[in-house]
Amino acid sequence: MTDDDPGATDASAGDANGDVGDDGDGGGGTAVRRDRFSGGPAREFMSSLAADEAIFEADLAVDRAHVVMLAEQGIVDDVVAGEILSALDDVEAAGHGALPDGEDVHEAIETAVIDRVGPDGGRMHTARSRNDEVATCIRYRLREDLLVAIEATVTAREALVETAEEHTETVMPGYTHLQPAQPTTVAHYLCSYEGALARDTERLVDAYDRVNRSPLGAAAFAGTPFDVDRGRTAALLGFDGTVRNSTDAVSGRDFLAESASALATLATTLSGLAEDLIVFSNKGVVELSDAYASTSSIMPQKKNPDTLELTRGVAGTAIGEATGTLSLLKGLPRAYNRDLQRAHASVFAIADDVREATEVAAGAVATADWDEAALGAAAGEGFSTATGVADLLAANGLPFRTAHEIVASAATEVADGDDPATAAAKVDEAARTVLGESLFERVSREAVERVLDPAESVASRNSAGGPAPAAVAEELAAATAGIDADAAALDERREGLAAADDALDAEVATYE
Repeated sequence: MTDDDPGATDASAGDANGDVGDDGDGGGGTAVRRDRFSGGPAREFMSSLAADEAIFEADLAVDRAHVVMLAEQGIVDDVVAGEILSALDDVEAAGHGALPDGEDVHEAIETAVIDRVGPDGGRMHTARSRNDEVATCIRYRLREDLLVAIEATVTAREALVETAEEHTETVMPGYTHLQPAQPTTVAHYLCSYEGALARDTERLVDAYDRVNRSPLGAAAFAGTPFDVDRGRTAALLGFDGTVRNSTDAVSGRDFLAESASALATLATTLSGLAEDLIVFSNKGVVELSDAYASTSSIMPQKKNPDTLELTRGVAGTAIGEATGTLSLLKGLPRAYNRDLQRAHASVFAIADDVREATEVAAGAVATADWDEAALGAAAGEGFSTATGVADLLAANGLPFRTAHEIVASAATEVADGDDPATAAAKVDEAARTVLGESLFERVSREAVERVLDPAESVASRNSAGGPAPAAVAEELAAATAGIDADAAALDERREGLAAADDALDAEVATYE
């Protein structure tokens, strides 16, 4: 996966043009390790070749960009560059499974090129170490994983907004501590998750922008005497620039920790949404589509929210990966250490898991049946409109704490089945005990009954970000604008990468 020999950039090159000897591998072994370091029981333990399939395509792109730059800088002859680039095409066509044995994908590809070209194939590694090579490959691959995750969050937010737009007046119970607290709407509830996912999108975009910097040209860690153009390879690979310091370029893996943390935070958001839907399903107010549920192998009546339970489980794995990445990096000395070989493969894996969980959670929300009647009936349970009465009394001159005391006293008497008129009468009795006078001396009976109705209670809460339909309409408009902006930012980054791919292909074609 890397090269801990600080002289690798020159030793593998031989002379200024990168000669490696008569047979290209020093008389045996692989292109890098030679006979002395090619055998023994630890070779398999050290090898990352199988896991490196994830960065096979990335390595080929990095190799091509590096060879093009070497030719442009006059470090490698154009004819030799063409031979190497043609060999890389052959290696790509054969696939990762056809690579020769090697310590990692970088060594195996170099060996395969030398097998095809001969000693001149070793010139491909001139002015480069596996240290800067692997760091570049990881970033090259990870940025695409991040873009896919960003796209999934944007799509999920679209699903939340579309479903919310259908339920701006669908009253539902709101909970704190899993206890009925205040009535809200399905739209307001879903918007709360859209806001959280919007921040998850921002974190992923920020992580992408820091990932998208090229370490290539840093060599082992101390740069190279060759006249390389780091900006050129960065541009050919679609990077926004370079990691400036050569030691930082090869040793820094904070971008992995940041990406893993952003993915874990996204997974945590999804876990909360999944848990809510599981609870709502249990309460009978939401029914999941069969496409997002399963049944029991023995109890045919069961409809289980398995996909959401798995979504919830992904969060644990993602959090573990973020923690594991930070733990691996903790205390590592500069510059390169072999520990780093184990730092990225699981980040790729969790990126895929979190992306899939995002898609599943969004699909579950979009296809669920939100039982409006059952939600409305549950919205008033637990005297959830009590705060509305206290607010009404406070708005009419009574100290809020006194109003709170009246309503708290009434709470023990108000039952879930009470209509607003019955509940208002019980609140009035409590007021007579606390104040020594009727509640209706201060506010009208009609006003009290109105705020005791869940739908009216919701309609009264029209502060910015509140659940009243008008407030939610403003929030949905802002959410849609944010989604459009993030989708445009995603398209811009993807177009940049596609343009770089086309430019690299065009340059490679001039040598073949």
